Order: sequence, then structure tokens, then C-alpha cells
Amino acid sequence: MAEDEEEVVFDEAAWRTVDLGNSMAQEDEETDIWDIADGLLAGAVQYWLYSREPCENPRCEDCAPYGTAEQRVAELMRLLRQYAEESEYYHSQNDTNVGRA
Repeated sequence: MAEDEEEVVFDEAAWRTVDLGNSMAQEDEETDIWDIADGLLAGAVQYWLYSREPCENPRCEDCAPYGTAEQRVAELMRLLRQYAEESEYYHSQNDTNVGRA
């Protein structure tokens, strides 16, 4: 898959997840959006870990970065931090470490 195609798939998956969360919140306005977000995150983590399971060949070069549970979690945490920092919601005007004039 070409890099442009990969980016399209990435963006589509991300936006579908956001749309799903918004749809769930709109269906039942009494539902806590934090619960929805936590559930979406749990599902995304589950799918990501599943997608990174190493193959049966212990010497597989493609699977080497994900050869142990600890390696997979370390990569997952790296990506979580990267995606969070790239998010338009990373900083909030209500963050406790934002200066107030």
C-alpha cells in the first residue's frame, strides 16, 4: 500500500472512531462521554494489540519490534503520546497549568 493510501486509511479509521463516539453520545445524552471515550479507547487498544501479534516465526524481522508484550506496550505508549500531542484537544484553556491574567 502506498504511503498516501495508508494515510487515507489512518484518517478514515480515526474519523470513524470519533463519529462513533459522537453518535453514541447523541443517542443517549445522559451517558457520560468519559465512559464512551474509555470504551472506545479500550476497544482500540484491544484491536491494536491484536494487530501486532507476532507471527509463528521467532526470527521474523517484521515482527521483531513486537516480539514481546512489553515491546508492544512500549510502542503503543509511544504512539498514544504522539497522537495525544498532535491532537487539537491536547491543550485546553481550562488546563490547570494555563496562566490566568
